[in-house]
Amino acid sequence: MNPNNQREPEINLDDIANRLRSIFGSSGGPSKNSLPGIIIFVIFAISALIWLGTGFYTVQPGEQAAIRTFGEYRTATDTGGFVGGVDPGLHWYYPAPIGTLNVVAVDEIRRLELGFRGETPIPVESLMISGDTNIVDVQLLIQYNIKDVEAFLFKSVNPDTIILKGAVETAVRQVVGQRNIDDVLTTEKESVQAETKLLLQDLLDLYDTGINVTEVKLQNVRPPSQVQDAFDDVVRAREDKERTINLAQAYEADIIPRALGEAQRVLQLAEAYKQEKIAGATGQSDRFLSVLAEYNKAKEVTRQRLYLETMEAILPGVTKYIIDGEVGGNLLQFLPLTNNGDNTTLDSLEQLTE
Repeated sequence: MNPNNQREPEINLDDIANRLRSIFGSSGGPSKNSLPGIIIFVIFAISALIWLGTGFYTVQPGEQAAIRTFGEYRTATDTGGFVGGVDPGLHWYYPAPIGTLNVVAVDEIRRLELGFRGETPIPVESLMISGDTNIVDVQLLIQYNIKDVEAFLFKSVNPDTIILKGAVETAVRQVVGQRNIDDVLTTEKESVQAETKLLLQDLLDLYDTGINVTEVKLQNVRPPSQVQDAFDDVVRAREDKERTINLAQAYEADIIPRALGEAQRVLQLAEAYKQEKIAGATGQSDRFLSVLAEYNKAKEVTRQRLYLETMEAILPGVTKYIIDGEVGGNLLQFLPLTNNGDNTTLDSLEQLTE
């Protein structure tokens, strides 16, 4: 151990025994002259025990202790572990006026409000100028804890009030001042929070505050109240535009696949119709060529066969009347002989025959 480090007081039993013998005398009993000394010694001993007892302290989980001996900061290593220990548990240090104790909750999440206090807005803190020279009202919530007890307590003055508040204002005004007001109000809030957190942490480390920023959250970001209605109209118009674009894109995503599918179906039907017609025409052509070949071999026989086949196909569907030539006149060949259901033709025929 470093000999310069302060050690715990050692108890010298021989010295205590000699003092007791001088107080009680050689006869073993206290003398009248020594009684005030005994009282003083007892009072001193009790006071010393009480003083030593006030040096015990407990470090809870999530806390760290900072010990100063004669004003100098001492770590647990400097004091031998038990004296000024920082780990959770029971520890002892030299009480005042020799030592000074500070126990800090390092894991506790603390918060700083910028631009508001509870429900009350603070315009002087929140009003700032954006990159396009518009005024915007930005309310910010900072959450932080302590990462370096020594720096937090002894290397800066009021690090969690004056310094932190000034650093937050500097960081957020710099970030907002580099962006358009529309970005801050609508689409770039996450980016503003992330950049503000990084810049704020750099400033706090530069000032050696021992503070660790855990979260930066934008609360109410809005234009000044005097132009709030106009900005609300702009925001609503932008939202309507985005909604219309989304609806159009959804319609496009629905109608284009259906149109492509219908076009593909029509093409397939057209291709099938084409193949059908080609196959039919090819078959008819082949049939004609085969008939032509047979016709060229025997023209008369083939002509007669084709005539008979044609009559066989036509005559079954035709109404036929066989009339004796001695009964009718020459006009019979021009009269329609089909019965249409109203007997007009038959009546005409009867009149002619009379």
